[in-house]
Amino acid sequence: MMTTTAPSYPPGLPATGAAALDRSDSDVVLIVDDVPDNLAVLHDALDESGYTVLVAMHGEAALQRAAQALPDIVLLDAMMPGMDGFEVARRLKASPATAHIPIIFKTGLTETEHLVAALEAGGVDYVTKPIKPREVMARMGVHLGAARKARQDARQAREARNALDAFGYASITVRAVDGRIVWQTPLARELLQSYFGEVGPDGTPTAFGQWAPEPVQAWLRRHVLADNAAELLAASLAEPPRLAVEQGARRLTFRLHQQAGDSAGGGDWLIVMREVSDAKIIESMSLSFKLTAREAEVLYWVVKGKINRDIGDILGASPATVKKHLERVFAKLGVETRTAAAGMAMNRIRQLHPQFEG
Repeated sequence: MMTTTAPSYPPGLPATGAAALDRSDSDVVLIVDDVPDNLAVLHDALDESGYTVLVAMHGEAALQRAAQALPDIVLLDAMMPGMDGFEVARRLKASPATAHIPIIFKTGLTETEHLVAALEAGGVDYVTKPIKPREVMARMGVHLGAARKARQDARQAREARNALDAFGYASITVRAVDGRIVWQTPLARELLQSYFGEVGPDGTPTAFGQWAPEPVQAWLRRHVLADNAAELLAASLAEPPRLAVEQGARRLTFRLHQQAGDSAGGGDWLIVMREVSDAKIIESMSLSFKLTAREAEVLYWVVKGKINRDIGDILGASPATVKKHLERVFAKLGVETRTAAAGMAMNRIRQLHPQFEG
């Protein structure tokens, strides 16, 4: 015989909220109903089918649990004392955190106006009482498919971003039309703060905002929003467009990787970032060719195409001094010309630093 007391299963979540739920193997369902018998029937059927089930017996509890757990779907009773299901649905849809959650109404009202009200409040479907668990699960399956795919896509994207970070390739996704950063990996956030953030009182960069730096926005617009953008991108498939920003001996490069969203308004674009430090390259050349630190610096700037006068300005030395260093470099490398020295150095740099662009 069915009892009329509240079910014995835990109705809520621990303080850690959504983080405490294991979503790897099951979908999370929030059932909202003020009648314990209705809760018990659905809870038992869903639990036996492998769902993680949460319950709420009134509107305020439903809003709290939904915000805390972010369930994959809500089964919501339309008629409840106090805040009814229609109002609960409207509030869930008004909150950015819960607006994406599909809502299936449970209702004993079959008049067209009530069903329309349920859909207008934000419901994606409805079932009529008396509730038939198999019908409920069939309807849930339709709407949970999209949620499962979204979770899978998000997990794969997160794993890809983490892999990029692990190999030193930071990544961001930027909306072309307005330059908004849609997401960014932790390494990307650090690099953007370091290169473009304002410097605080203690000399460290402050947090960078939600918009891509203006040089990045201009570069992105030039390649994806220009009238001939399609032709430019097609011509650059073998070598995607790049942008380099220098900061002393460090250089941050941006590479346009792929479109990551809808093409409307230019779409969202995945941009891969990589930092190269001149100091590391110079050190590796010094070790590879047994050069002094200053000789390695001179050779590095020869690789970069600088003449002796320019190298002298960069290093704070006279052109004559640069020439003497360069003569010793030629001797140690066994070459006679700048071109030969630069070619040998470039080959070694690319072996040790594949991301180097010259």
